[in-house]
Amino acid sequence: MVVEVGYAQAWDLEACAPWRPMSVEDARARDAAGLAYVVVYREPGREAPLEVRLVSWRDHHVGLWIYDAQGRRTYELDMRLLDDPSRLLRRYSVGWYYTDPEMAEFDKACPRITVDLLPDGRGRRTEERQGQGGGSYSTSPRLRDDERWMARPAFGEWPLMSAQVHGLTEPPAFESTEVAEAAEPGDGDAPATSWRPPRPAQPGQPGQPGPINELFRPGVRVTDGYHPEMTVVEPRRVGTLRIPSGLLAVSGPDIDHGDGPRITVPVPPGEYVLDEARVRFRYQCEWRDAEVTTTQPTAVRLLVSETPAATWEMALGPDDDPRLFIEQQIAGFDTDSATGCFADAGSWDPLLALFGRGLIRGNSDLDGYEDIDEGSMFMQRTRDEASGGELMSFATTGDGTYPVWVGRCEAGEVTGVVVLVEAMPELLPEQDATSIDAAV
Repeated sequence: MVVEVGYAQAWDLEACAPWRPMSVEDARARDAAGLAYVVVYREPGREAPLEVRLVSWRDHHVGLWIYDAQGRRTYELDMRLLDDPSRLLRRYSVGWYYTDPEMAEFDKACPRITVDLLPDGRGRRTEERQGQGGGSYSTSPRLRDDERWMARPAFGEWPLMSAQVHGLTEPPAFESTEVAEAAEPGDGDAPATSWRPPRPAQPGQPGQPGPINELFRPGVRVTDGYHPEMTVVEPRRVGTLRIPSGLLAVSGPDIDHGDGPRITVPVPPGEYVLDEARVRFRYQCEWRDAEVTTTQPTAVRLLVSETPAATWEMALGPDDDPRLFIEQQIAGFDTDSATGCFADAGSWDPLLALFGRGLIRGNSDLDGYEDIDEGSMFMQRTRDEASGGELMSFATTGDGTYPVWVGRCEAGEVTGVVVLVEAMPELLPEQDATSIDAAV
């Protein structure tokens, strides 16, 4: 069987077609430079590709998408290049098993199997036999080393990895497709629907710089998807926090493995303001049978500087490896009791011990421990008398993992550290000044 091999700068997901085809020589140059490109494998006469390989060595990533004759993705594999340049980790895969030729791509009722692997041997295999929402069954995959890893082929020597899926019993004969006129590299932007390498979760919607800043700017309109319009009001100042060590800890005080706080952020030694972002909105209250107005928090912040953040980044823990992050993956602190905290990392152990004695054991009459009862998300404060370091705990809206967002000014200095207690709301268009005054 003859398989045509073509190269391009990008792959348009919506059109299921390559964008800016290129020659083999140009693709080889991009491969050597670590730049992104795609490889498309086609059977002559078949409209849908057999598979598409998506390469970006600078992102440590190689993706593989397999298509059926209807043009639906049936398998997706995310491979990662880590410390050994000769092999790739089969980091993450999803297989879709369409039950009908007319079933739409990624239909929620489509059965699927997801495999999530880490280089240390851990992993999870999740089977959803009834599709999304139909229940799932998870196990630890028992895989050989050669099933977790694959040798990294040289450029131009990759096999057709979907050969078995497409029922090919003999090795295919590859033929390079000719490019009539190759586009200049970087000539124009790829369509918004084009593939890009996986990236971890971002603090807001693409194209909205500094979205977290807007949660602390009165008058900004947002929506959480349930309430059509919510208006940001003045942040509530709760108090201050002393960090004499110059190292801020952000962690779940209810989960301690004896290895210190989950996230740490260097800041100048000092005392910093703690505040809450809040939104006001109206909703129909069923038990009152009336429309009411309420205010609720969206985020808590340790304010390091009044300078607005120019960028926001997700803080990483000591074991977090960005090379392993799949699309929209988060890192942060874990909690089993819907609780997080800001604290002085240099006094972490005594502060956490006071927190445990005061809250968990119910012994609140302690020097250096106090409950905060003012209707805010912040709940308890502990203070280490020896160092002057403090801990302030706050409530989240549930258990799980919460990312920690670090804001930096143009010079790269930390301006604030934020934890969203809800999901990041979507920003709505600006109103004129009269409308903003009326809303606030």
